[in-house]
Amino acid sequence: MIPLLDSRLAAVARAARPVLAGRVSAVVGLSVTVEGVPGKVGDLVMLGTGRGAVPAEVVALDGDRLSCLPLGTLTGIGVGSPVMPTGDALRVAVGDALRGRILDGLGRPLDDGPSLAGLEMVPVENEPPPALRRRRINQPMPLGVRAMDTLITAGRGQRLGIFAGSGVGKSSLMSMITRGTEAEITVVALVGERGREVREFIENDLGPEGLARSVVVVATSDQPPMVRLRACFTATRIAEWFRDQGRDVLLLMDSLTRAAMAQREVGLSAGEPPATRGYPPSVFAMLPRLLERAGPGVDGSITGLYTVLVDGDDHNEPIADAARSILDGHVVLDRRLATAGHFPTIDVLESVSRVAGAVTSREQRAGATALRRLMAAHRDIRELVEIGAYVPGTNPDADLARALWPRIEAFLRQDMDEQTTAEQAWESLQALLAGGQAPAS
Repeated sequence: MIPLLDSRLAAVARAARPVLAGRVSAVVGLSVTVEGVPGKVGDLVMLGTGRGAVPAEVVALDGDRLSCLPLGTLTGIGVGSPVMPTGDALRVAVGDALRGRILDGLGRPLDDGPSLAGLEMVPVENEPPPALRRRRINQPMPLGVRAMDTLITAGRGQRLGIFAGSGVGKSSLMSMITRGTEAEITVVALVGERGREVREFIENDLGPEGLARSVVVVATSDQPPMVRLRACFTATRIAEWFRDQGRDVLLLMDSLTRAAMAQREVGLSAGEPPATRGYPPSVFAMLPRLLERAGPGVDGSITGLYTVLVDGDDHNEPIADAARSILDGHVVLDRRLATAGHFPTIDVLESVSRVAGAVTSREQRAGATALRRLMAAHRDIRELVEIGAYVPGTNPDADLARALWPRIEAFLRQDMDEQTTAEQAWESLQALLAGGQAPAS
């Protein structure tokens, strides 16, 4: 009875609290300056009144003035428009009822499903699990892609980056993983995507079976930068709730680069100075704050796969370099493989899983190392073979790689509709190596 009484007294206190109304004093670009209301960074305020009110998030403070960025369009908002504080930060609904649902960047339904009223509401911001209480990553997370399950093995709770330029097959690989993974629940964040591609991804790539065990969070490229940025944290918060229930969650985010671009717009609008390639310091503070929330928890785990759109195929550009330093591995997609019709377009030799040694057996590691050695030897002599300068017998690994190359390519290729378990992938690898009598590492 006492907790119920306390909650009723708190509700009465909120209802009796005097209402403070402020006003919009300036609108410059994406930023709205508000005066006359108290607020903290992260709080929500409502710009305007009635059905036309627009939520905005406080991003900076200057004395008694609040710099806010809207979570909607500013049509109808001008100097003098009333501003009402909410006294709280953005909250989203969480629960098992979210399975199969499609939400916007603020956690509101986009589909024709039932209302989310009655579900638990939690703040979007959350602290990552304490480092010393996290479980160690010691179990593999099968993803349904032969090349990844064997040569870039992911672990439950690992965070992998998928690095590629535009049009190289990131979204297609994501859809393949979504359907082939053994994770209990999948949370997909589509950040800054073209509106045309959203329905195609949900209906064609994800499909009814994939959607039934997924939660999809969508913020298209035409949405305000705060909505695109909040979509990443909304998806992560939903994944955290499932993890805290002891589930193994797969979090797919496409793309981390567009989240960084949204944070750049937010930072520049708030008055931050541009730094590396126009990215303000807040971008590089946001990346670890977002990425560290994934991973193993006290009970469940979040296996995070984040696509990184490399600018001009430069894998050392600032966002790619910063993400690679935080993540637990990287999968590199190659444009040359894409133009050659090789799918998935994974450059195995340039890709690394930092936890592969902890989630694979000695025999599996030996097989993966042997195949990598053959592929490296084939790469080293490729140009010599093309000009006719290679002499057979010079390099035994290269000779074996040339003999096995058609079978190696067949192993690495996989159609989008082809479903392969991790056990089948390892059996195929062992059969490939046994057929060529590859030397053990």
